[in-house]
Amino acid sequence: MNDPYRTLGVARTASEKEIKSAYRKLAKELHPDRNKDNPKAAEKFSDATKAYDLLSDKDKRAQFDRGEIDGEGNPMNPFAGMGGGGMGGGARGFGRGFGGAGARPGGGFRDSEFQGFGADDVDLGDLFEGLFGGRARQQEAPRRGFGTRPPPPPPRRGADIQYRLAVPFVDAATGRDQRITLANGKAINLKLPGGVEDGTQMRLKDKGHTGPGGNGDGIVMIEVGPHPFFRRDGDNIRMDLPITLDEAVNGGKVKCPTVDGPVMLTLKPGINGGTVMRLSGKGWTKKSGKDGEGRPLRGDQLVTLEIQMPEDIEGLKERLGDWKDPASPRAKFGL
Repeated sequence: MNDPYRTLGVARTASEKEIKSAYRKLAKELHPDRNKDNPKAAEKFSDATKAYDLLSDKDKRAQFDRGEIDGEGNPMNPFAGMGGGGMGGGARGFGRGFGGAGARPGGGFRDSEFQGFGADDVDLGDLFEGLFGGRARQQEAPRRGFGTRPPPPPPRRGADIQYRLAVPFVDAATGRDQRITLANGKAINLKLPGGVEDGTQMRLKDKGHTGPGGNGDGIVMIEVGPHPFFRRDGDNIRMDLPITLDEAVNGGKVKCPTVDGPVMLTLKPGINGGTVMRLSGKGWTKKSGKDGEGRPLRGDQLVTLEIQMPEDIEGLKERLGDWKDPASPRAKFGL
């Protein structure tokens, strides 16, 4: 039987966060697109996904822990495992002194003959009739719980289909809808969740393979692309903005890029390099919270100013002449 805990490599006491972290690590390592020459990776990837689906569902996890379902999510045989002990020990005891099929030297039956009462390959009705005589005994057996068969498992749903969706940095930051083409050729709009990040998985219900128990799901793994000058910092976005020496000295307005388009920044005269300016609401979409128009709340953009010296400094030297700045910028270091 597949053990989802062993598949993900976590303990039975693992938290939801530990289970999610373990799955993300395996998903990145085993994704079919990164293991095209290793067919076993796709199988392990599928097993890891099934294990995560079961353990991330609190009800199913509890059922598995209680032994009510197996690692595939199917109901367990209520008599499974009784062949090796408990009732199974009594079955082997019946074999002592009786001949016929299944008997072995020294008494008892082979384990394969009684691997759990109620199994399809054993008719216990005939056994009780032969041991105790009369059909009445056999008819009483079901009322005592012997010889009954578990209900057939429900029809299986179709397999899930794995998708990988590359999302540009700016689209992920602003929560812009994405277009994805499914395996059946149909294209749909996909709304990104707030706080989306690299490795986020989205489930598309009934968008997987067909099956007798219904369609499987589509599992979309998000891959957020890098950006040449923006970088994410939690819910905020950081960037370094170069300004000229005269802009730092005289102050004024300069253009600054954001994920929503350029805005104007107002610089105070004599502003220092390294100053961080905050643009409210120009950061990453947050996981929770909505604005007045129902859109996800967003973090801020943090802009670090970098003073860029002119390439030709001869003219600057002439203007400065013998002038020296009397400030002691390194005094705080004791220098």
